[in-house]
Amino acid sequence: EVQLVESGGGLVQAGGSLRLSCAASGFTFDDYAIGWFRQAPGKVREGVSCISNSDGMTYYEGSVKGRFAISSDNAKNTVYLQMNSLKPEDTAVYYCVADSSSCAAHAPYYYGMDYWGKGTLVTVSS
Repeated sequence: EVQLVESGGGLVQAGGSLRLSCAASGFTFDDYAIGWFRQAPGKVREGVSCISNSDGMTYYEGSVKGRFAISSDNAKNTVYLQMNSLKPEDTAVYYCVADSSSCAAHAPYYYGMDYWGKGTLVTVSS
């Protein structure tokens, strides 16, 4: 059974940091692209970041560039999203997604990927 389980969300003040984790199981992690998108209430979906485990390429979308960093621990089948200098507009549910093709094939919104998790809520207070 394929699973993507996000964790690490919570409440943080503006300027603070959080690290999200996406623990994957049920597929060959090393061959997959793992990404994050977010969705805030009443707003459109926004792609955040993606990493291709096959070649280590990373992608960052829009306003998160320079503040967020994605990384992968293939030994733990886990992808991390380090979020720094958080802003109230980063408040959203963050979802982990995975696909056997590539980040580029699904950027910038990461629609249509093979698998997705249930999400973790990030709330940034001003």
